[in-house]
Amino acid sequence: MKAIVVTDQAAGTAGMTLVERPKPAPAGNDVLVEVFASGFTPDELTWPSSWTDRLGRDRTPSVPGHELAGVVAALGYGTAGLSVGQRVFGLTDWTRDGTLAEYAAVEARNLAPLPGDVDFTVGASLPISGLTAWQGLFQHGRLQAGQSVLVHGAAGGVGSVVTQLAREAGAYVIGTGRTAHRRTALDFGAQEFVDLEKDTLEDVGGVDLVFDVFGGDIGRRSAGLVRAGGTLVTIAGPPEARPADGLAIDFVVESDRAQLGEIVQRVRDGRLRTIIGTVSALDDAVAAFNPTERVNPTERVSPTERVSPTERVSPTERVRGKTIIRVRP
Repeated sequence: MKAIVVTDQAAGTAGMTLVERPKPAPAGNDVLVEVFASGFTPDELTWPSSWTDRLGRDRTPSVPGHELAGVVAALGYGTAGLSVGQRVFGLTDWTRDGTLAEYAAVEARNLAPLPGDVDFTVGASLPISGLTAWQGLFQHGRLQAGQSVLVHGAAGGVGSVVTQLAREAGAYVIGTGRTAHRRTALDFGAQEFVDLEKDTLEDVGGVDLVFDVFGGDIGRRSAGLVRAGGTLVTIAGPPEARPADGLAIDFVVESDRAQLGEIVQRVRDGRLRTIIGTVSALDDAVAAFNPTERVNPTERVSPTERVSPTERVSPTERVRGKTIIRVRP
């Protein structure tokens, strides 16, 4: 099969090569997925888990990519809940070969059915942003209708999904970002927008929940905006400041079949949309990841540093959509 592999951590995306390698065999409780579309997070090449296994042993040449949509090609011993020929999507394990390949072996529990009316490209764009938003809002943030939410990076890959889910849940949403992001954030459902280039963040006043993707100075200042009993949820690493009378939680996104089902149903209903940027074929993937002039990626983190592999970005970086590799037409 064709696959993108990496062998040199220092080279980053410039070290990617397209090779032929054997099709993986599904282990017990695994599914072999024929990959139709794969999502890629450029900074995953800085994560130790991209280069070593759970015991710290070198596993190069390794296949990057952790989001996929495709069709079940085979089942491993004891695998239940999915069937050969079924359309699926999901988030793969961080320390195993990933999804920038024609086939990927994935734990069945990490996959959910992909309805026939959802395109594979859309399916591959959902797992990281969707699960991160869902878990941050509802598991860790315990969001309730009528509460107020400050969403940093509301026009970005994760922030836009957070904004949509929070609005649907009956929250009052205040988005943040650059001046150029105002219209996008409002279009996704933010009821107010704080321009981090021009406005004073503290003018927001108190909120029940902060969803932070930036960390740094923005994260520190945001802790002071959380009302008594509220929560600061961050995917930018351990918080540098905590609310005076509330919780501060950082987390790493995990795959969850039921949550994936909730997310994709909202896509089908038109209640949720993701931002898709570049879409390239597998044969063109190496060139797509190494353009002459590159926009700063909106997703940069390391799960081994207890940072969710989503969008840790500077408030002044440009937003672009999710990079999707269309493995099959």
